[in-house]
Amino acid sequence: MSEQKLRISFLGIGVMGGPMAGHLAKAGHDLTVYNRTRAKSDAWVALHGGRAVATPAEAADGADVVITCVGNDDDLAQVTLGRDGAFRAMRRGALFIDHTTVSARIARQLSVEAEEPGLLVVDAPVSGGEAGAQNGTLSIMCGGKKAAFEAAAPVMQAYAGRMVHIGGPGAGQTTKMVNQIAIAGVIQGLSEALRFAQASRLDTDKVFEAVSGGAAASWQMLNRWKTMAKDEFDFGFAVDWMRKDLGLALDEARSNGATIPVAAIVDQFYADVQKAGNGRKDTSSLVTRLPK
Repeated sequence: MSEQKLRISFLGIGVMGGPMAGHLAKAGHDLTVYNRTRAKSDAWVALHGGRAVATPAEAADGADVVITCVGNDDDLAQVTLGRDGAFRAMRRGALFIDHTTVSARIARQLSVEAEEPGLLVVDAPVSGGEAGAQNGTLSIMCGGKKAAFEAAAPVMQAYAGRMVHIGGPGAGQTTKMVNQIAIAGVIQGLSEALRFAQASRLDTDKVFEAVSGGAAASWQMLNRWKTMAKDEFDFGFAVDWMRKDLGLALDEARSNGATIPVAAIVDQFYADVQKAGNGRKDTSSLVTRLPK
């Protein structure tokens, strides 16, 4: 599909969606964009071309592909199933890709809703943050039928560094929960390690040099240890978003019987960070709840 010019509608031109849609425009596709705040879609069109429209249905009319990257379950339901939702206007056989991090429940619901109009549906949450979206190197976790993923992969390659088809509808969203559970534990461990090093009056740069090449190394350590030591927390993925994602994981765990006590504890630690007024700081600000 990527070798031909496609009519693509992108719903949600925010921090993540804007750059992703930009890569599609750069790849030569015909883009129509919708955003709840019209000024954002107008600004995107001024920069990348294409056209901005007033409703999701108008955006989806005649599109080969409709892509969403919005806020939460309610936002996704509104732009897809609402009175002016995209599913009301999409043609039979069109492809729908959702990059929002939402519940597996709504991902499965959309797959069912798509059966009668004959749509191909992929739930495809992403990891890699704002930098990954801008650089076109996102990791994408995909759920849906095999045929839907095979149709979506050539489209998503415009902004993906890695794409994996995990399984059926909802599997992409559940895998994103796995991702966030793992990150939460790593950041808490990193926060404790950093504060321990500082309390021991160690040179944190030398500590990093010593431990970052061994079994303690992680993406978070390699990219956040030094900035955490400097109290710098302006790196994109906010605490508020992490709490939303951990809430989804905790809800799913209650449903599937999984036990995730560390994630539950770290979620409450992030609540402390929010109460301190730091909800818009990035997730590495978890360290701020630990005294120096």
